[in-house]
Amino acid sequence: MLLFGCLTVLLGVFAVAYAALFTVVSVLWMAWILIIAGVFEAVHAIRHHEQGHLVWYILEALLAIVVGCLLLRGPIVGAIVLTLLLASYFVIAGVFRIVAAAVLHIPGRGWVLFNGLVTLALGIVVWGGWPASSFWVIGLFIGVTLILSGFARIMLALALRPSHFHPMPV
Repeated sequence: MLLFGCLTVLLGVFAVAYAALFTVVSVLWMAWILIIAGVFEAVHAIRHHEQGHLVWYILEALLAIVVGCLLLRGPIVGAIVLTLLLASYFVIAGVFRIVAAAVLHIPGRGWVLFNGLVTLALGIVVWGGWPASSFWVIGLFIGVTLILSGFARIMLALALRPSHFHPMPV
Protein backbone atom coordinates (compact mmCIF):
# COMPACT_ATOMS: atom_id res chain seq x y z
CA MET A 1 0.00 0.00 0.00
CA LEU A 2 2.91 2.33 0.77
CA LEU A 3 4.44 1.79 -2.67
CA PHE A 4 1.08 2.28 -4.37
CA GLY A 5 0.55 5.50 -2.42
CA CYS A 6 3.98 6.81 -3.45
CA LEU A 7 3.35 5.93 -7.10
CA THR A 8 -0.06 7.60 -6.95
CA VAL A 9 1.49 10.80 -5.55
CA LEU A 10 4.12 10.77 -8.31
CA LEU A 11 1.45 10.26 -10.96
CA GLY A 12 -0.53 13.12 -9.42
CA VAL A 13 2.50 15.43 -9.51
CA PHE A 14 3.02 14.49 -13.16
CA ALA A 15 -0.67 15.19 -13.85
CA VAL A 16 -0.44 18.63 -12.24
CA ALA A 17 2.77 19.43 -14.13
CA TYR A 18 1.26 18.29 -17.42
CA ALA A 19 -2.38 19.21 -16.79
CA ALA A 20 -3.17 19.84 -20.46
CA LEU A 21 -1.91 16.39 -21.45
CA PHE A 22 -3.89 14.75 -18.65
CA THR A 23 -6.99 16.69 -19.70
CA VAL A 24 -6.81 15.30 -23.23
CA VAL A 25 -5.96 11.80 -22.01
CA SER A 26 -8.90 11.83 -19.59
CA VAL A 27 -11.29 12.95 -22.35
CA LEU A 28 -10.03 10.15 -24.60
CA TRP A 29 -10.33 7.70 -21.69
CA MET A 30 -13.91 8.82 -21.09
CA ALA A 31 -14.66 8.47 -24.81
CA TRP A 32 -13.56 4.84 -24.83
CA ILE A 33 -15.46 4.08 -21.63
CA LEU A 34 -18.64 5.51 -23.18
CA ILE A 35 -18.16 3.52 -26.40
CA ILE A 36 -17.49 0.26 -24.56
CA ALA A 37 -20.38 0.85 -22.16
CA GLY A 38 -22.66 1.65 -25.10
CA VAL A 39 -21.72 -1.58 -26.85
CA PHE A 40 -22.35 -3.59 -23.68
CA GLU A 41 -25.68 -1.79 -23.19
CA ALA A 42 -26.74 -2.60 -26.77
CA VAL A 43 -25.74 -6.26 -26.43
CA HIS A 44 -27.59 -6.50 -23.12
CA ALA A 45 -30.68 -4.85 -24.62
CA ILE A 46 -30.74 -7.20 -27.59
CA ARG A 47 -30.13 -10.32 -25.47
CA HIS A 48 -32.89 -9.39 -23.02
CA HIS A 49 -35.37 -7.78 -25.41
CA GLU A 50 -38.24 -9.90 -24.11
CA GLN A 51 -38.23 -7.86 -20.88
CA GLY A 52 -39.46 -4.80 -22.80
CA HIS A 53 -38.04 -1.31 -23.19
CA LEU A 54 -35.71 -2.44 -25.99
CA VAL A 55 -36.03 0.89 -27.80
CA TRP A 56 -35.03 2.91 -24.73
CA TYR A 57 -32.00 0.76 -23.98
CA ILE A 58 -30.88 0.87 -27.61
CA LEU A 59 -31.29 4.66 -27.66
CA GLU A 60 -29.25 4.95 -24.47
CA ALA A 61 -26.57 2.70 -25.96
CA LEU A 62 -26.48 4.73 -29.15
CA LEU A 63 -26.20 7.96 -27.17
CA ALA A 64 -23.19 6.62 -25.25
CA ILE A 65 -21.54 5.40 -28.46
CA VAL A 66 -22.20 8.66 -30.34
CA VAL A 67 -20.95 10.85 -27.48
CA GLY A 68 -17.89 8.62 -27.12
CA CYS A 69 -17.16 8.90 -30.85
CA LEU A 70 -17.60 12.68 -30.74
CA LEU A 71 -15.14 12.88 -27.85
CA LEU A 72 -12.65 10.72 -29.78
CA ARG A 73 -13.06 12.88 -32.88
CA GLY A 74 -12.57 16.14 -30.99
CA PRO A 75 -11.01 15.71 -27.56
CA ILE A 76 -10.23 19.43 -27.28
CA VAL A 77 -13.85 20.41 -27.96
CA GLY A 78 -14.86 17.63 -25.57
CA ALA A 79 -12.62 19.11 -22.87
CA ILE A 80 -14.18 22.54 -23.43
CA VAL A 81 -17.71 21.16 -23.07
CA LEU A 82 -16.83 18.98 -20.08
CA THR A 83 -15.13 21.90 -18.34
CA LEU A 84 -18.23 24.05 -18.77
CA LEU A 85 -20.37 21.22 -17.37
CA LEU A 86 -17.93 20.80 -14.47
CA ALA A 87 -17.99 24.54 -13.71
CA SER A 88 -21.80 24.54 -13.83
CA TYR A 89 -21.92 21.56 -11.48
CA PHE A 90 -19.57 23.25 -8.99
CA VAL A 91 -21.58 26.47 -9.00
CA ILE A 92 -24.93 24.71 -8.55
CA ALA A 93 -23.62 22.22 -5.96
CA GLY A 94 -21.93 25.05 -4.07
CA VAL A 95 -25.15 27.05 -3.92
CA PHE A 96 -27.10 23.97 -2.79
CA ARG A 97 -24.60 23.28 0.00
CA ILE A 98 -24.64 26.90 1.16
CA VAL A 99 -28.45 26.89 1.23
CA ALA A 100 -28.47 23.54 3.05
CA ALA A 101 -26.07 24.89 5.68
CA ALA A 102 -28.27 27.96 6.16
CA VAL A 103 -31.58 26.07 6.33
CA LEU A 104 -30.67 22.84 8.09
CA HIS A 105 -29.74 23.12 11.72
CA ILE A 106 -27.46 20.11 11.95
CA PRO A 107 -24.24 19.58 13.88
CA GLY A 108 -21.21 20.42 11.79
CA ARG A 109 -23.13 22.62 9.40
CA GLY A 110 -20.19 25.01 9.39
CA TRP A 111 -18.28 22.37 7.43
CA VAL A 112 -21.16 22.06 5.00
CA LEU A 113 -21.08 25.85 4.56
CA PHE A 114 -17.29 25.80 4.09
CA ASN A 115 -17.62 23.00 1.55
CA GLY A 116 -20.29 24.97 -0.29
CA LEU A 117 -18.22 28.15 -0.37
CA VAL A 118 -15.12 26.33 -1.67
CA THR A 119 -17.16 24.44 -4.26
CA LEU A 120 -18.86 27.65 -5.41
CA ALA A 121 -15.51 29.45 -5.59
CA LEU A 122 -14.03 26.63 -7.69
CA GLY A 123 -16.99 26.82 -10.05
CA ILE A 124 -16.65 30.59 -10.40
CA VAL A 125 -12.90 30.36 -11.04
CA VAL A 126 -13.29 27.61 -13.64
CA TRP A 127 -16.25 29.31 -15.31
CA GLY A 128 -14.55 32.71 -15.22
CA GLY A 129 -11.55 31.31 -17.04
CA TRP A 130 -13.57 29.31 -19.55
CA PRO A 131 -12.84 28.35 -22.33
CA ALA A 132 -9.08 28.78 -21.64
CA SER A 133 -9.43 26.86 -18.36
CA SER A 134 -10.61 23.85 -20.38
CA PHE A 135 -7.02 23.01 -21.25
CA TRP A 136 -5.83 22.54 -17.67
CA VAL A 137 -8.74 22.19 -15.24
CA ILE A 138 -9.59 18.53 -15.73
CA GLY A 139 -5.93 17.46 -15.66
CA LEU A 140 -5.26 19.62 -12.60
CA PHE A 141 -8.27 18.23 -10.72
CA ILE A 142 -7.22 14.67 -11.58
CA GLY A 143 -3.68 15.44 -10.42
CA VAL A 144 -4.78 16.96 -7.12
CA THR A 145 -7.10 14.02 -6.51
CA LEU A 146 -4.27 11.56 -7.21
CA ILE A 147 -1.91 13.42 -4.86
CA LEU A 148 -4.46 13.50 -2.02
CA SER A 149 -5.42 9.87 -2.61
CA GLY A 150 -1.76 8.86 -2.65
CA PHE A 151 -1.01 10.71 0.59
CA ALA A 152 -4.05 9.08 2.21
CA ARG A 153 -2.75 5.64 1.19
CA ILE A 154 0.74 6.48 2.46
CA MET A 155 -0.63 7.61 5.83
CA LEU A 156 -2.84 4.53 6.06
CA ALA A 157 0.09 2.25 5.24
CA LEU A 158 2.25 3.94 7.87
CA ALA A 159 -0.55 3.74 10.45
CA LEU A 160 -1.06 0.02 9.76
CA ARG A 161 2.64 -0.79 9.89
CA PRO A 162 3.55 -2.69 13.04
CA SER A 163 5.49 -0.63 15.50
CA HIS A 164 8.91 -1.89 16.55
CA PHE A 165 8.82 0.09 19.78
CA HIS A 166 5.99 -1.80 21.48
CA PRO A 167 6.55 -5.34 22.67
CA MET A 168 4.30 -7.93 21.12
CA PRO A 169 1.75 -9.43 23.55
CA VAL A 170 2.47 -12.98 24.60
